[in-house]
Amino acid sequence: MSIQCPPTLLELAGSSLLSDKSRVVLDLEDMPIELFPPLFVEAFSRGHTEVLKKMVQAWPFTCLPLGALMRQPQPEMLRVALDGLDMLLAQQDRPRRRKLQVLDLQRVPRNFWRTWSGALVDARSPEAMKKNQTSKHGPALTAKPPFQVVIDLCLTERPLDEFQAHLFLWVTQRRDMIQLSCKRLKIFGKPTGHTRKVLRLLQLDSIQKVEVHCTWAPSTLAACAPFLGQMRNLRKLLVSQVCVPAHTSPEEQERLLAQLTLQFRRMDCLRKFCVDAVLLLEGLLEQVLGHLKTPLETLSITNCPLSDSEWNHLSRCPNTTQLRHLELTDFSPEPLKILLESTVASLKTLDLETCGITDSQLQALLPALSRCSQLRVLSFHGKSISMSARRDLLLHTASLSQLSEELYPAPLESYDAQGAIHPGRCSQLRAELTAIVRDFRQPKVLVLCTVPCRHCGYKFMYKEGLLHCSCPTAA
Repeated sequence: MSIQCPPTLLELAGSSLLSDKSRVVLDLEDMPIELFPPLFVEAFSRGHTEVLKKMVQAWPFTCLPLGALMRQPQPEMLRVALDGLDMLLAQQDRPRRRKLQVLDLQRVPRNFWRTWSGALVDARSPEAMKKNQTSKHGPALTAKPPFQVVIDLCLTERPLDEFQAHLFLWVTQRRDMIQLSCKRLKIFGKPTGHTRKVLRLLQLDSIQKVEVHCTWAPSTLAACAPFLGQMRNLRKLLVSQVCVPAHTSPEEQERLLAQLTLQFRRMDCLRKFCVDAVLLLEGLLEQVLGHLKTPLETLSITNCPLSDSEWNHLSRCPNTTQLRHLELTDFSPEPLKILLESTVASLKTLDLETCGITDSQLQALLPALSRCSQLRVLSFHGKSISMSARRDLLLHTASLSQLSEELYPAPLESYDAQGAIHPGRCSQLRAELTAIVRDFRQPKVLVLCTVPCRHCGYKFMYKEGLLHCSCPTAA
């Protein structure tokens, strides 16, 4: 039997008010502001659209986080909110308590709806940001900002859904009064005409995180590259599965790469750069890193072919000396050693999961790895290394007191002559390795991972006990 929390007095008051909707509409101007959030939630859940419309006009806070009430896009509720905003923007004499400046359509949880706090809401409001700008830049930049609509976007090859289409049309018709902001932008599939229309509509310097997963035609890449350069507050760029078609001439590809790398000069805030299976990265990485104005915190390069000169540049680039998180699926031993030596004071996560590191390569990295005093997560499971190399690794990392998660490949001695994992032997070896570490520190999470099962493709994981694949031969 589940125990439900009884409704609060504010919730009860909201329910009581909604029993007479005409009274709610009349009393909004004199209603205590504490009643607005619970009353709005109650009206939203019951579908009282006219009450919601009036509440939008009288909303006494700077931000209305409507998206947090939607588990999925709800076009009807969007229309209600936008109708209320239209009425508010059209008023000559606005309600005396009117403070609304932001309609937040991001579908993420907000403490605002669970625990009312005017200070919490207003601290992140445009009004607060405006005061901050005034203190930095003086009264010259104190002009009232336009009304903001904030949304996270995922654009695909398919036509815009009803929710997006209605919102973008509404914003387009009110460009002089409305600013469409977006913190997180994802693009899946080949960019289309509506993709570029949406990008033109957005306040591009509001974007903080971009993910791109698609194949680019040269003409599309050329058309979209300038948008990237206008995202001056971009903090994370993730690019995956991107390639230029094979029929693109070398001259055309060189021109496109030059146009693309030029945009990185305009990114003042980029801290996280992640690329996966980006075939055109070869010949591009050196220029990208060279154009960045600030050091990177996160660098992830997976499934991307790089030349020796690019590995050498990566290891000596000033913008990689303060890395906190590094992930690679391939590496060049000497450049990686140099890179680790330059990041010993900052590196927190090192993921070499599928690099297939050998005993000799590991030995070369150990002196630098042992000095990474801030390291918390270390992972390089994939191909196996010997028990002897594993002991050396644990002895070199034993003094790293911040390590909380360690994921290593099972030693070569864990396998039988046919290459199959021997569970008892693997468990014994893990116990021996754990004992080595315990002489120096208490390991929090130490896991051994085997090569994939030849039958089902899953891996055995040895932690406190044996966690293995579910195929019949695994028992």
